[in-house]
Amino acid sequence: MTKVAVVSGGTSGIGEAIVETLAQAGMHVEFCGRCAESVNLHERRWQNEGLTVTGSVCDVANEKDVDQYIKDIVARCGKINCLVNNAGTSGGGPFHELSTDIWRHIMTTNCDSVFFMSRAVLREGGILDNEHGRIINIASTAGKQGIPLSAPYNASKHAVIGITRSLALEYAKRNITVNAVCPGYVETPMADTVVRCHAEIFGRTIEEVRSEFENKIPIGRYSTPSEVASLVNYLAGPEAAAITGQALNVCGGLGRF
Repeated sequence: MTKVAVVSGGTSGIGEAIVETLAQAGMHVEFCGRCAESVNLHERRWQNEGLTVTGSVCDVANEKDVDQYIKDIVARCGKINCLVNNAGTSGGGPFHELSTDIWRHIMTTNCDSVFFMSRAVLREGGILDNEHGRIINIASTAGKQGIPLSAPYNASKHAVIGITRSLALEYAKRNITVNAVCPGYVETPMADTVVRCHAEIFGRTIEEVRSEFENKIPIGRYSTPSEVASLVNYLAGPEAAAITGQALNVCGGLGRF
């Protein structure tokens, strides 16, 4: 029987690569995004390629949206085998200048969404009845360290890792593994936004900031979305049954913790 994976934030960057990788591996992938046009474009493209993929519009920071979204998937598919909490946003700036709205937006998008999606899948998704269930949270190496000008993002990703470790222990006896994947610098639109923000704050060129970031990475380059997706694909499979409660880096050696 085809396994069903749910991927939030599936229309861009890492999420887009995860949807494609899991679908190519033979899973039925349900993905969501906030923009109907982008969801529809991606769904058509993947279905034209012969992949079993269904897209939906869902604001994963909205509790009611999430609960209905999961119920709709169960009505279509029967039950959910794997949840990938990928949706997220970046942001920050000098801490004393941060607005409450920025703080709440980042925490809600990056952290509340993991709570809402995971709870809904555990309550309604049938994942507790699987031979093996998988919850995979996309965190960040920023969830293991402090980064200047990134306090809200740091806080949200530390929280994601904390949730991961708690759920891993709570549901280990129910045949559900829960892990976090922690990318470093990855070739995504979000990463480009971070570079632009740093350039603006420090009055430097985008090229200078990008070069500085690359010089921090031992392999000398950003990771790719497909490299992150490959680890997610492994964690979603039966071979990873003994891996749970972990926060695994994909960062070119940037994070050694």
